[in-house]
Amino acid sequence: MGLSYAALLTRSASNHPSRVAVRLDDRTLTYAELDDAAGRMTTLLRERGIAPGDAVALMLPNLPEFVIAYWGILRAGGVVIPMNPLLRSREIGYFLADSSARAFIHLAGAEEPDPDADVRLAARWTVGGDPAGADDLSLALAGAASTAEVLARGADDPAVVLYTSGTTGTPKGAVLTQSNLAWNAHVISTELLTETCEDVVFGALPLFHSFGQVVGMGAAIQSGAELTLMTRFTPEAALEVMERDGVSVLPAVPTMFNALLNAPDARPERLASLRVCISGGAAIPVEVLTGFQEHYACTVLEGYGLSETSPAASFNHPDRPSKPGSIGTPITGVQMRVVDPEGRVPESGGVGEIQIRGHNVTSGYLGRPDATAEAIDEHGWFSTGDLGYVDEDGYFFIVDRKKDLIIRGGYNVYPREVEEVLYEHPSVLEAAVVGMPHDELGEEIAAVVAVKPGATFDADALRDHVKQRIAAYKYPRVVIETDALPKGPTGKILKREISIASLTAGAA
Repeated sequence: MGLSYAALLTRSASNHPSRVAVRLDDRTLTYAELDDAAGRMTTLLRERGIAPGDAVALMLPNLPEFVIAYWGILRAGGVVIPMNPLLRSREIGYFLADSSARAFIHLAGAEEPDPDADVRLAARWTVGGDPAGADDLSLALAGAASTAEVLARGADDPAVVLYTSGTTGTPKGAVLTQSNLAWNAHVISTELLTETCEDVVFGALPLFHSFGQVVGMGAAIQSGAELTLMTRFTPEAALEVMERDGVSVLPAVPTMFNALLNAPDARPERLASLRVCISGGAAIPVEVLTGFQEHYACTVLEGYGLSETSPAASFNHPDRPSKPGSIGTPITGVQMRVVDPEGRVPESGGVGEIQIRGHNVTSGYLGRPDATAEAIDEHGWFSTGDLGYVDEDGYFFIVDRKKDLIIRGGYNVYPREVEEVLYEHPSVLEAAVVGMPHDELGEEIAAVVAVKPGATFDADALRDHVKQRIAAYKYPRVVIETDALPKGPTGKILKREISIASLTAGAA
């Protein structure tokens, strides 16, 4: 396997020129057409003086133009800076300045970068319009010649910089190399999903995020499969697209699986073509995983990874027994371990922080050597900030994020354990467990729950349901109803945006 990430597209275009590469409803691009368009993007960048190693910011939703620009930037030897299209002026300015972006591709109508930010662009293109100071990307591509050559890049040269969510401060850019991404897409496509050019991959996960970008798009391009895009996920629309296009591979986050399972018209025959699903981004409740597999008669492979690990690190592999609730075992070429606060490996079953080492680990945080040294030790072990344990068979289990741990009266309570029990109750659609300040105990346990359509919220019944199944110090004393839990762009539940005080006041 070559280590140039950009070569994935040229290879599939050579092997499958007439097969559909990207679809968005009635709009399609074959591999030959996508390869040609990416080559035109490369030409545009070179004409504007974008040199190998220069950063190019890409702020688009799941449109074919994202795919074209992404692979065109890589072919030119540039570094892709994917950005959420919902970012505001201040955030846009920060990302462009911090990455030293030389070019910017975005939707027409996006806010202007903060004028106080040190932004130095040599080129700017828009999709869907032509505001002042930018060129229309579609018109520019139509008038450009296509560059077939893929600029040679070293295995350790940067390909993409993925910015962390910034939940612990200012967002940091994790630098992912050509080797990081080429290996990850290869392992996901060939070993986990066993994709072929006959597969149709559902592309509802945001392409600016590592999961959708590599596990969805990268693996599909690697195998010559079709990627059918969706700009905004709703369960009803997703079922329609998946049924229409014969989707066989579904990368999704737990809230998507839950929504597809509980949609009003979730008939199993609608997803008869579905072969394998891959769940990541957050822990999937066991009730949701088993329910989805039984309802749609398909395999759901739960795994684990982060932006800093390109993203996949471990999975339940299709050729080995799966363990519901487990994130499986490390992927090929990757090592994982659990260590205690002193850096020692605990006995089997002991809880500690998960560390990762291998071809998937970022080369570091852009312009932040201190943060890099704090996250990656001298032996190459990356500290994830996630707590977990390893069982006697070598399977890893996530207990929780270190920062989500609740300490109630001196006892450690892991929210995920409580959430798993809540999801077992027939009325629960979504649940999140968080800590709230308590004068005597330090923290008290609170559960925020959204119930299924037609179900009745009963705080006492939910509290008793949990109390009967786990230790007394773990059950939530406070149970609050909400219409829906706050979610990030990938559909991951955002606990940091849950305000118990506000919800309690609203219910009063």
